[in-house]
Amino acid sequence: MAKNKKQEEVQSGLENPEALAEQISRTETFIEENKGLVFGIVAVVVLLVGGVFGYRYYKNTQEQTAQSEMFQAVYYFESDSLDLALNGDGNNLGFTDIAEEYSITDAGNLANYYAGAAYLKKGSFDQAILYLEDFSSDDLLVQARAYSLIGDAYMEKEQYTDAASAYQKAADYKSNKYFSPTYLFKAAIAYEKAGNNEKAKAAYQTIIDEYWDSNEFQKAKKYQARLGN
Repeated sequence: MAKNKKQEEVQSGLENPEALAEQISRTETFIEENKGLVFGIVAVVVLLVGGVFGYRYYKNTQEQTAQSEMFQAVYYFESDSLDLALNGDGNNLGFTDIAEEYSITDAGNLANYYAGAAYLKKGSFDQAILYLEDFSSDDLLVQARAYSLIGDAYMEKEQYTDAASAYQKAADYKSNKYFSPTYLFKAAIAYEKAGNNEKAKAAYQTIIDEYWDSNEFQKAKKYQARLGN
C-alpha cells in the first residue's frame, strides 16, 4: 500500500508524463500569446550580459593605456619635475589628465594620489587636498599615507583641527605598530596647535599605552608631561 501511495504522489507531480506535457503546453501557449514580452525580456538579458562583458573589456583596455601613461608621469614626479608630472610633456599625459580621462581604472585612481602629492610639494595645498580626497585604496600603507598628506596640507594652511582629524584617520586606518604611532604623534601636535590639549594628551597616551616599542614612545611621554595633568 505504501509503495502504491508513493507512486501516486510521484505520478501527480511533474514526473507524470501527462502533467509534464500539460505544463509544456501551457508554457508554449503563454509564449505564443506574449511573444513581444518574452522576446523583450530575452533582448534585455542579452544586452545586460553583453554590456557587462563589453564594459569589462573596455575597462581592461583603459587600464593598460592608463598604466602606460603613468610610467612617464611617475618618472617626472620622482625627478621632481612636478609641472611635467602634473600636466604632461606634450607627448605623455600628466597625472591630472590621467585621473580625469581614466577615472574608472586603478591607474587613474592612483594618479589622484600622485597629483595630490605633487601639488603638496608645489605648495598648492587646496589642490593637493582635492586630489588626495579623490583617492581611495584598501592598501595599508598608501591610503593611510594619503590621509597624512591631507593633514600636512591642512597644517600648512594653519587649519589645525582639520589637520588633526586627517592625521587621526591615518592612524586609525588599519592601525598597526609601524605607521600608527607616527600619525598619532602628528595628530597630537596638530591638536596642540588647535588649542585642544585634552585630545593631544589622549593621542600621546595612546602611543604610550599601545605603541611602547615605537620611536615615538619617549617623545610622547615627554610632550604629554609638558602639557601637565
